[in-house]
Amino acid sequence: MTSTASHAFRYSTVDGEHRHELEIKRSRFITVLRRAETEEAARSLVAELRREFHDARHHCSAFVLGPDRMTQRSNDDGEPSGTAGAPMLEALLKGSAVDGEADLSDVAAVVVRYFGGILLGAGGLVRAYSESVSRALATAPLIWRERLRLMSVEAPHGSAGRLENDLRAFGISVVGTDDGPTATSLRLAIEDAERAGAAFQERLATLTGGGCVAVDLETSWVDVP
Repeated sequence: MTSTASHAFRYSTVDGEHRHELEIKRSRFITVLRRAETEEAARSLVAELRREFHDARHHCSAFVLGPDRMTQRSNDDGEPSGTAGAPMLEALLKGSAVDGEADLSDVAAVVVRYFGGILLGAGGLVRAYSESVSRALATAPLIWRERLRLMSVEAPHGSAGRLENDLRAFGISVVGTDDGPTATSLRLAIEDAERAGAAFQERLATLTGGGCVAVDLETSWVDVP
């Protein structure tokens, strides 16, 4: 199953790990959400929870990876086909940090089920697994990931602090500083878009009287507040 949505510059993900438990007709559904950027990391979560909840009947899973959400997998782990992994995946694909925009990715979900002795039926299982993930997402801390262009600007020690403050006031993220023998190197992150780059260069020239030049480093996905 593949999403047609493409988020070229920004998407949301789970901040670390989050757990939520739901009881439905005596069955316990323990949902674990974790940020995962690779299939290996997602499958590691399943393996860890199999060891932690070794006496549970099912460890169903789903994950969505990549800024474009092109990698999508799900597993019913013994539940009737299509009643666990698929509804879990659908719940992840509907997840977002902003209402109305489905943008969640780089997240793995595992629902551990302890059977309570009452059969839920196919429809009941679909609702249970979907609700388990949806409720976990509703309470999970989410963060933004943005594709940003990283740049470096060198400024004399005496003016580097003022330049840093001015750049921050302009909305430029200063992600690090390095003091060299004669100058301070400011590492900056700006939106990876032509208009943003042009605006930044113009602002830098104005602030420094054309005395500082920005050097492109790389484009990278960065966590932002």
